[in-house]
Amino acid sequence: MSENINFELKRDGDISIFKLNEKRFDATIAGLVKGEFTIILHADEVGKLIIDLSEVEYCDSSGLSAILLAFRILQAEEGHIRIAGPTKSVKTLIEISQLDRILPICDNVDEAVKELQDI
Repeated sequence: MSENINFELKRDGDISIFKLNEKRFDATIAGLVKGEFTIILHADEVGKLIIDLSEVEYCDSSGLSAILLAFRILQAEEGHIRIAGPTKSVKTLIEISQLDRILPICDNVDEAVKELQDI
């Protein structure tokens, strides 16, 4: 198991953008990502989160589980989430699991920022 994950966290006003710079979002890093989401969403009092998946080529149920954790934390705080720029395979997985019903997907980060600014 890897000891750390490669990600960037940026703020754009009241919006936090979490970009995962990993090719695979699976069980080897999902626990670490969950830990980061928990810290970011609780400690920094984030109400609007964009998860940028544009670098992720492969995602499995463990990766989706980490995303759902962020969704549940935000939902409890009446926050909002957007998934930005998923590759075709990741977007297909989200759609097959019908998570696109609760996880709004945007083509890119700019589109996601615009949607969240309007809330």
